[in-house]
Amino acid sequence: MAFLVQIHSTVIILLLIVPLTSVAFYNSKYLHKFSPFPHSFSADVASKRTSYRLYKNLIGDDGRIYVCSDKNFFSFESNGSIAWTVHLNYTCNSNIAPINGGSKKIYLVAENRVLKIYPLRIGTSEAAVELFFGPTQFTEKPEDIIGISASISSSCVLINVKNRGLFAYRLHGQLLWSAGPVLYQHGFRQGCRKNITGCYFTSSPVIDHCEASIFMCNTVGELYSLSVRGPYFKWIQDLSSFGNKFIITPGNNGRLYVTVPGTGVVLALDVSTGNILWRVDIGPLSSADYEPVVDSNGWISFGSLDGFFYSFSPTGDLKRFPRSAILNSVIQVSPVLDCSGYGVYISQTEMEGRVFQTAAEYVRVSALKPKSVVFTLLVPSSGSIYLSESDPSKILYKLSQSDLQHFVIDERTLLAFFVVSRKPSPLPCRSTRQKLASSCSQVNPKTLSIYSGNERTIVLFLVIESVILVLVAALVQRCCVFWKKKKLQSHNLGKFLEKRRSLRSQKKAYDRMITEIEEKAASDEAVANEVLERLSDLVKEREDIKRKLSTSYSLGRDDYTGKTRSSKSALPLYDEKTRSYSIKGSKNESVTVFHTVSDSSSNTSSTSEDDEYEEEYDGEKSKGKAHVENSSDDEEGIRESGSMSLRRRTVSFTN
Repeated sequence: MAFLVQIHSTVIILLLIVPLTSVAFYNSKYLHKFSPFPHSFSADVASKRTSYRLYKNLIGDDGRIYVCSDKNFFSFESNGSIAWTVHLNYTCNSNIAPINGGSKKIYLVAENRVLKIYPLRIGTSEAAVELFFGPTQFTEKPEDIIGISASISSSCVLINVKNRGLFAYRLHGQLLWSAGPVLYQHGFRQGCRKNITGCYFTSSPVIDHCEASIFMCNTVGELYSLSVRGPYFKWIQDLSSFGNKFIITPGNNGRLYVTVPGTGVVLALDVSTGNILWRVDIGPLSSADYEPVVDSNGWISFGSLDGFFYSFSPTGDLKRFPRSAILNSVIQVSPVLDCSGYGVYISQTEMEGRVFQTAAEYVRVSALKPKSVVFTLLVPSSGSIYLSESDPSKILYKLSQSDLQHFVIDERTLLAFFVVSRKPSPLPCRSTRQKLASSCSQVNPKTLSIYSGNERTIVLFLVIESVILVLVAALVQRCCVFWKKKKLQSHNLGKFLEKRRSLRSQKKAYDRMITEIEEKAASDEAVANEVLERLSDLVKEREDIKRKLSTSYSLGRDDYTGKTRSSKSALPLYDEKTRSYSIKGSKNESVTVFHTVSDSSSNTSSTSEDDEYEEEYDGEKSKGKAHVENSSDDEEGIRESGSMSLRRRTVSFTN
């Protein structure tokens, strides 16, 4: 049975911290150590206090620790010395840790304002602190700021203001959008379903960088998923059966983890739908703001007051460290990820005594002062332990001699300094982008089915639907054909087709006659002039029929313009004194030209006519050369018939 703990103001947990690690009193002789830093404390301010308490911290990518104390913001080196400090005009919020805004900028909450820190401006003439969000944004007194977060990939800062809602700002301060816990869409209300009065967001905005989603909860136990790009609710999950106070942790691996601190219940949800995937119980947690961590392997880890360290895989598999309980040991503070993203640092404290008191379904834990502390670095997915420091006296002594002696530090801050002081790190460090890429790669894309129900019924329905569509398509086609026929009948289609058939018959008859005359002219060199004239007339009449078939009596399929005949053809050529006929063969492209000259033409005119028709072919074509043989000087024969003389000239093309 899992341990449960009730977190109320009436519950007292007696945890006394070792004096060496918890309290260091201010001594005036160390005042001179602050002088080299800009905006440092003055002696007058320091003398009014005897010690300074460090609030929640931020471990930067540069290995420094950034933390607030009262109205001052500090940057500590890993050895405990102060790198720089800047004075704020407002008191920091001790319950909200600073956040990294990218581009060497840090955001923090102080007196219901969001301040923007520029570390690179420290020591320069430019202002190192700017008011990013504050009372100037409202026309009345502002409400409390519950939490902030930043999305570097989306370049926005999210601020949750009590009773007002969530505000999204650009990094330069421009308002993008705002959203409340209630949204009306298409006449329906979303959010605060049980009670709209006094319903508001109660948690810090949590960002899943892989899904670009924001997760928050409200006062009635509802969990929201919003889009980073606008005030739209992706889904709302009612978790009121588990309570109304939750710790939300993004997995960046397709999982969202919700912890109920009052009962020790851990839920894993699907980030896309909000459905609960699995539920487990763990031991009692030390506080209501306990923060579990998720490593790059997707394992979520908790430390409990029962002394065990719980780690769960994305599928809910449990690994517990140590395997056997250590008497009177507790884990009070949240674990810290190392720079690789795979390892987790934990601080386990052994107490002089520990008492469990059961009240109903809750467990109250009381403990006496601590005896020793053990720092451990382990990888939850493999269970490997890379470091275990049971005697941290050396590092504690070093820190006590540094600037930290002026401050009151708790175990959380001590664990942070232990983490950054491990140089070199037992595991290779990686950048934030590499860590996100590693965790986001674990998200499995889901194939969504658009059908639900009986699979056989769905298949049968699809088959019947396909058959019906085919029948309808065939019916439509038949109707179109029938309509076209009826339309043609009304336009005397019968006479049109009869005339077309007559023209096609005439064309075939002309083709046969022209073919016979061409074959006769090719075989017999002595061709009468009347025959050639008849051939010319036939060709003209056939071309006229072709024109009619391709225009007035065409069905859209007749094209005689581009056709070439493979058979021989006789084409008439005319000029003023002579008439010529060319007969072309199909294979070797031999051309025979007949010239008919009148009686009145002299030999001189005939010779000049020969010279006029002489041509030379000396170019190359794509498939070979064309050679021309001119027989004007060596004529094969001249025949005279009556008043007409016939001369033949042959030009041959060879491929």
